[in-house]
Amino acid sequence: MPETTSDPIPPAHWHLPHVVQALRESREVTHRVRHQGRLRELPSREALTAVMQGLSAALFPTHYGRPDLTDDSIDFFVGHTLHDTLGTLADQVRRALKFATTVGSPGEAALADQAVGIVQALAEQLPALRGVLFSDLQAAWHGDPAATGMSEILLCYPGITAIVHHRIAHALYRLGTPLLARLIADIAHARTGIDIHPGAQIGQGFFIDHGTGVVIGETCVIGQNVRLYQAVTLGAKRFPADDNGHLLKGLPRHPIVEDDVVIYAGATVLGRITIGRGSTIGGNVWLTQSVPPHSNVSQALSRQA
Repeated sequence: MPETTSDPIPPAHWHLPHVVQALRESREVTHRVRHQGRLRELPSREALTAVMQGLSAALFPTHYGRPDLTDDSIDFFVGHTLHDTLGTLADQVRRALKFATTVGSPGEAALADQAVGIVQALAEQLPALRGVLFSDLQAAWHGDPAATGMSEILLCYPGITAIVHHRIAHALYRLGTPLLARLIADIAHARTGIDIHPGAQIGQGFFIDHGTGVVIGETCVIGQNVRLYQAVTLGAKRFPADDNGHLLKGLPRHPIVEDDVVIYAGATVLGRITIGRGSTIGGNVWLTQSVPPHSNVSQALSRQA
């Protein structure tokens, strides 16, 4: 087949000086989005993705690290991985702390020291976090008859990927780095389709089956041994505002889900309501009022409510 040729694209007149100047006007004057009006180093999604890979490998070395590790090499691998990962994380924490500072706040050296302290605190929590994640693995194993083993769950279940990210993001959130925690949550959201705000409190033995479309809001409190299926929303019913119409931040507005609750696919649970211990919420239910322990809520019952 003969090769076709075409005339090269003629030089374009993009009027770049005008465009660049207009963008500067938007950036500097009209539509400024800089924190406190200043340029600051931003945390890096790429660096945080690498941090999460490193922390996951330290927690589960042969699954998320190297499959050829031996009893003689595994501790060296974990130590080396943590050394590199925690150093990168400390720099990302330092950057994130700048967005929580105000005029007259600590200087660069003080922020760096604060970042190191936060990362040290996180490192000390890693053994306990792994214990909680082990309970999440057990919940998946016991809750899904299709599961063939722990390795399959670790490698293939998006719900486990999401909860690994959440456990670490929540720890960082509580240590005072909400921006970094939100970035880690969004990395998990992009990978799994599961959106968990890092402020949500989630007990041990948590399992999200399938997972796509699950949303868990900032002020949710979830007890132990709770199981969710795909497309479940634990959200807010309304957004209170002040006298000027600005949304009030941080108010409890998401559900409390007590121990041993199962919420099936497509259910929407809204507002600061309580789902009592041992309850089952059926698929596609729309629920905006509390239910007592050991309730069984179906679509028909939720419509009557």
